[in-house]
Amino acid sequence: MKHAAFSLLLLISTSSSFSADWPEFRGPNCDGTVEATLPVEWSEEKNVTWKKAIHGLGWSTPLISDEKIWLTTATENGREMSILCLDEKSGETLLDRVFITTDNPEPLSNPMNTYASPTGFIEKGESTPGRAYFHFGSYGTICIDSSTFETLWDRRDLRVSHWRGAASSIAQWEDKLVLTLEGADQQYLVALNKETGETLWRRDRSTRFDDDKDGIPANSGDMRKAYSTPLFVKVGDVVQVISNGAKAAWAYDLETGEEIWNIHYPTHSPSSRTIYSEETNMVYVNTGLGKAELWAVKLDPDARGDISESHVAWKIFKRTQKRASPVLANGMIFMANGGVASCVDAKTGEIIWAERAGGEYSSSLIAANDLVYMLDEEGLCTVVRAAKEFEVVAENHLEEGFMASPAVSGEALILRTKTHLYRVEE
Repeated sequence: MKHAAFSLLLLISTSSSFSADWPEFRGPNCDGTVEATLPVEWSEEKNVTWKKAIHGLGWSTPLISDEKIWLTTATENGREMSILCLDEKSGETLLDRVFITTDNPEPLSNPMNTYASPTGFIEKGESTPGRAYFHFGSYGTICIDSSTFETLWDRRDLRVSHWRGAASSIAQWEDKLVLTLEGADQQYLVALNKETGETLWRRDRSTRFDDDKDGIPANSGDMRKAYSTPLFVKVGDVVQVISNGAKAAWAYDLETGEEIWNIHYPTHSPSSRTIYSEETNMVYVNTGLGKAELWAVKLDPDARGDISESHVAWKIFKRTQKRASPVLANGMIFMANGGVASCVDAKTGEIIWAERAGGEYSSSLIAANDLVYMLDEEGLCTVVRAAKEFEVVAENHLEEGFMASPAVSGEALILRTKTHLYRVEE
């Protein structure tokens, strides 16, 4: 590796879009971290500024910009898919409009998913009007003016058989939106011009579907599915799109969509977003369902092809998250899965601690001010210290439970349960 010849940076967009409080899935740093002093204790009666019922079902993360909160929802049968916009301070509804209708939606066949699970992307406007982008998988990708709510463009032609529904969120870098469409029939990434919606490139997955694992035939849609969202990292002079899918993860050239490197594993259906550490020069890839593992992959501008043997620093299996994304804080990776919270050394993969905490987790973790927030499917949020010693700082409960990942606005938490949206602040 030519250490002196390259620099490695997590790509935080230089456009005005990242002045939004929570512009996309996993927030302004794309990894669930934020510099803020957030509330530590709350309940239905304590530190809740407002609570708003949200009709339908949707697990998309709330997006926050210009004192507005955006989210998507859908009818349980998938025949209507809506975009909502709320006033951040009061919870008042500013927009509640059905943008997509379909008489024959593909059955979800998955009680863990909804027809409004992907998270969109929001940008502020300075020289141009602010825009909000929303993705409902093959049913449509929509760009609207965030002030007038006018539709600026939409795409209804990016098709796959979703099998158990869509959940991959929009990833943005400069003028490009990258969408992940992983179905039972085909699997690909596509980059769109965010101003016009036109296709800049499409890259089909080059996956080797040749295994029969855990009793599931290789031609099963489950073995071909993924729900993950790409991460952008600059390695040398190339912006890499790092994306984990069924059976393998890849790095692509953002400008062209060409494959750069890949790693291969036996698992499927990953939904956790890859995270990156500048300190260790590694990305951490979750391999999905089955015997889920977390792989630490060393980044190298000269890496090409299959680097499963040459560039994987460590792997862990025990207590690895199956759906929720982990969070990196103070040189440690924090995870929560199956009623157990765990802490892993980011450099070595050593398990520092593993303790009982909560139940099942689908909501991704966030970290702020040396605290880690873990929200489970029953409505419990366990707040722990981001430290080498396990310490529960607080346990808080809201009704109905969490599937959507949390968002942050200033020093307030915006929490979406299965039925309501909350603004929580001290």
